[in-house]
Amino acid sequence: MPIITCIEDLRQRHQARVPRMFWDYCESGSYTEQTFRENAADFTQIRLRQLVARDLSDRRLGGQMLGQQVTMPLAISPTGSAGMQWADGEILGARAAKKFGVPFTLSTMSICSIEDLAEAGVGPFWFQLYVMRDEDFVDRLIARAKAAGCPALVVTLDLQVIGQRHKDIKNGLSAPPRLTLPNILNMMTRPAWCLAMARTKRRTFRNVMGHVKGVTDLASLNAWTWEQFEPRLTWDMVRRIRDQWQGKFVLKGILDADDARMALDVGADAIVVSNHGGRQQDGALSSIRMLPGIVRALTGPDGKKRAEIYIDSGIRSGQDVLKARALGADAAMIGRPWLYGLGAMGEAGVTKALEVIRDELDIAMALCGERDLARISRDHVLVPKDFEGDWA
Repeated sequence: MPIITCIEDLRQRHQARVPRMFWDYCESGSYTEQTFRENAADFTQIRLRQLVARDLSDRRLGGQMLGQQVTMPLAISPTGSAGMQWADGEILGARAAKKFGVPFTLSTMSICSIEDLAEAGVGPFWFQLYVMRDEDFVDRLIARAKAAGCPALVVTLDLQVIGQRHKDIKNGLSAPPRLTLPNILNMMTRPAWCLAMARTKRRTFRNVMGHVKGVTDLASLNAWTWEQFEPRLTWDMVRRIRDQWQGKFVLKGILDADDARMALDVGADAIVVSNHGGRQQDGALSSIRMLPGIVRALTGPDGKKRAEIYIDSGIRSGQDVLKARALGADAAMIGRPWLYGLGAMGEAGVTKALEVIRDELDIAMALCGERDLARISRDHVLVPKDFEGDWA
């Protein structure tokens, strides 16, 4: 068993074990990748105060997310094609999250289906919905999530059109991978991955395959997927989905205070401040820079937030989670860190990623002089005066 001390250790092991096209899919952003890089880099500008001689016994990280008890304020983000990072990846990730006591969110574009996770007994899990042009398919996805007992629906709003990811185009990304000579040669250097994939029946987008008329093979699936993202998505359409869903309702991809207010108007119980991990609007500001303004927009005159506020995009450590809490987030969501763990060590790697973040969060909180995460505030961090910027 390798010695893992941080998320970066998992990232390096992931790169060594997973075929290049799926590593590149995970570890890349759109266009110049400016936003992808700044998501993580901007966290480093926030510094933690070191406060000493406090009672640090009986420290507490736990709390609630959407009424669900959690061991720390963290959820696993929906990530497409996780089951191509490692065989049955979504099942493994959901199992690790359940044992650890944090929510797992299944992507519409997952390799393991809603039913696969339900049959594996890894629920309850949240389900993430992309709004497609095929309204009947969307309605049936929502019904399938209800039937599986999903307590929360997470609607992603920032994929009406797809930001170009150069590496995916150059690699000819697909699930399953096309058997070109370069792909075959690269996969031959990843024997453990190949063996694991050979043992599973789950190698394509099982939430779609078999659920859409005319989608029967890789070619028809790819054609359907590229034409299905809905450029006409409006707040009225979001409200229609809210009316269909009786459980908790989360809107992901919020990066603007005006959009955050609209999310409240359509009935969101929580929002996720996110720029899709830098995979969509290259040149957008990082999620952590946009967080404070959105928190202010959703805070009432009584000082209470009118919806739960989560953040993803750029979280790489427990210190990052602490910084996000200090700037007003109720919880964080992680995408790449859990994929690093999955690709590195399967289920054990996902568990290790969660353990790393929990332990870092616990120690960082203690060295800030606190023993209850609920007490962390802006007073515990030092933020550059121009951090939010004076953007005209």
